[in-house]
Amino acid sequence: MDSGKCWRRRLRSLISFVLLASCAAAHNAAAQPAESRTAEQGLATLEAFLNEVQSLTADFKQELWTADQRLLQTETGTLSLKRPNRFRWTYVEPTELVVVANGKQLWIYDVELAQVTVSPFDDTVGASPAMLLSGGRDVREEFEVVQTYTAEALDWVKLEPRAGGSDFVSVLIGFSGTSPRRLELVDGLNQVTRIELDNLDVNRDLADELFELDVPAGVDVIGEG
Repeated sequence: MDSGKCWRRRLRSLISFVLLASCAAAHNAAAQPAESRTAEQGLATLEAFLNEVQSLTADFKQELWTADQRLLQTETGTLSLKRPNRFRWTYVEPTELVVVANGKQLWIYDVELAQVTVSPFDDTVGASPAMLLSGGRDVREEFEVVQTYTAEALDWVKLEPRAGGSDFVSVLIGFSGTSPRRLELVDGLNQVTRIELDNLDVNRDLADELFELDVPAGVDVIGEG
């Protein structure tokens, strides 16, 4: 599988922010809401995050589950986000993959293949979970809030992409205050990607250079930004 397809698969099954319901129980948090909240409350939580959190770093654990609750894959790594439109996802285990965007270019570095795919940063990324967390556009232009509730000491917001052709059908974000702690993404096959964030550091001063990829010597480069 080439690195571009690998990233699209991760994005489809994501989770993206990920950031995930109760992974040990392997149940969707949306299935057991403890307290309903209005769409306006959920939107207020989401907009508080978008307004107040300008950068974020975290460790993540990402799990891919089938529709019948079989665990297919577990991955771990780190992420950094900075508004607008900059992010860096580094997958460490079981395989190394680095996905970097600076708002103009998108780099996908498959360490095992020693290959970098570079492409323009375009609308394909616009309705992705990564852009939901780091984007500069009004989230309501890309996503619709369809459900909100409180459960497991988190405020949950469920969104669906407004545009057709997205790689996923819904994303569920669990907030602690204005910080996202879990994400759940459902794709067209009802596979669920759950991502849990840990060791969050909000609004750290992140250098713009972090969101550039310095291609190592000897690595093949495919495409151009």
